[in-house]
Amino acid sequence: MRHNLSKLSGLAVACVIAISAGEYRSSPSVAAMSPSATLTIVTVNNPQMIDMEKLTPEFTKETGIAVNYVTLPENTLREKVTNDVATGGGQFDLATVGTYEVPIWAKNGWLDNLDDKFAQLPPGDAQKYDLDDVLPSVRKGLSYQGHLYALPFYGESSMTYYNKALFKEAGLSMPEHPTWAQIASFADKLTDKSKRRYGIVLRGLPGWGEMGAPLTTVINTFGGDWFDMNWEPQLESPATKKAIAFYLDLLRRDGPPGSESAGYTECETLFAQGSAAIWVDATAAAGAVSDPRTSKVSSDIGFAYSPVAVTPKGSHWLWAWSLAMEASSKHKAESMRFLTWATSKEYIDLVARERGWNNVPPGTRLSTYQNPHYKALPYSAIVLSSVQSADPSNATLNKVPYVGVQYVGIPEFQGIGTRTTQDLAGVLTGQTSLDEALQTAQVRTERTMREAGYLK
Repeated sequence: MRHNLSKLSGLAVACVIAISAGEYRSSPSVAAMSPSATLTIVTVNNPQMIDMEKLTPEFTKETGIAVNYVTLPENTLREKVTNDVATGGGQFDLATVGTYEVPIWAKNGWLDNLDDKFAQLPPGDAQKYDLDDVLPSVRKGLSYQGHLYALPFYGESSMTYYNKALFKEAGLSMPEHPTWAQIASFADKLTDKSKRRYGIVLRGLPGWGEMGAPLTTVINTFGGDWFDMNWEPQLESPATKKAIAFYLDLLRRDGPPGSESAGYTECETLFAQGSAAIWVDATAAAGAVSDPRTSKVSSDIGFAYSPVAVTPKGSHWLWAWSLAMEASSKHKAESMRFLTWATSKEYIDLVARERGWNNVPPGTRLSTYQNPHYKALPYSAIVLSSVQSADPSNATLNKVPYVGVQYVGIPEFQGIGTRTTQDLAGVLTGQTSLDEALQTAQVRTERTMREAGYLK
């Protein structure tokens, strides 16, 4: 079976890091640093990444190492970093990657084994970092053949956000474990387009990691899947088609205009401005929508588990934006220093002091969820339960040959998922019918899988 690993030109994600090192007077693990080293961080504009950039002067003050950041749109980041790591260009030292990329890139030898790096640290440094404190489900997702290849900056599942004030005004009550049928009913009742108030906001922006992520959880919980055990695409199967039709119809009926251009950031903004009553998306947004500095409706936000339909399997995803060291990095000592700083317990404490517990990186460390300040947050228990229970190896009603909840863990999926969601965006805009879009996607995906060697 040939998987065309050489054709990865747009894979997932990338925050990328780099540092200009000055003198450091302490740990032997930093003794090999070059005073002329320069690292560059390419990052997405998620709130947690923005906080990291703002707090990096603390790292520079502690170590003498300066850091430069470049912020790009998520899809652009994915392409740039994938091209760099695949060609061994060495443009970046640390890349922010997702759970999807790590095992694929590790298999190709594009990332350094971090178990080896930790083994080289002084015992006191390794003990202080405390790898055992990192959530087991997240560590497993960032490993390949039992070895760790990335450290999580923040982890997430998905959940339901809702505006309690709008629900109360309409005499509605959100259950802790809603169904998609209930969500649709609520959205229908709460939509008032004359007031520019929308019952729901969901990602409609094309991209396997944009619209493709929440849409795939809907496919899962409706009993559908992307492929059967023979790698035959299932885009026109009854369950998958029903799920996709439900998602698109709900957006067209109760979503804002221009939904085909709304990704994670746009959806978060609309919800935080009070323009939408419901939002189903990443748990990582809980802090931002609860913070009065970033949300106009912070005091009205309610939280519930991700909706289900036919099965709870795959109804909520597992993801971690993580820092990984490129094998072609020229500054590995400096990279390891920053990597362990930005994912440490001490960094979480720093964010808590400077930005409040609402804004600490979620979904990574057990100690965060044991802290009484964090446990008191209204979404803490839902997030922890969702992250711990998401199972990428058992995310569909039917048995499938792939791993992944909101994605299919093969290199070809970044292209398949992106092109398919581009077709579906055409349905949102009325340029094509659902039947035409799915037929096109089915034929093209079959061709891709045959060329890659999955189908004979």
